[in-house]
Amino acid sequence: MPKMKTKSSAKKRFRVRPGGTVKSGMAFKRHILTKKTTKNKRQLRGTRNINASDVQRVYAMMPSA
Repeated sequence: MPKMKTKSSAKKRFRVRPGGTVKSGMAFKRHILTKKTTKNKRQLRGTRNINASDVQRVYAMMPSA
């Protein structure tokens, strides 16, 4: 049997924490920032937990995590 491979896009975007939760960066912070308010850009800083309904999808893309 061949080895299960991790999706390259998933390993760049997600990290699995020791408790099993998955963290990721915020969306909508890459470009076209001139239209966005300062408050909005400030609240998009940092990381967030992935919604519980999407965690199984992330695990499927990262079998070794």
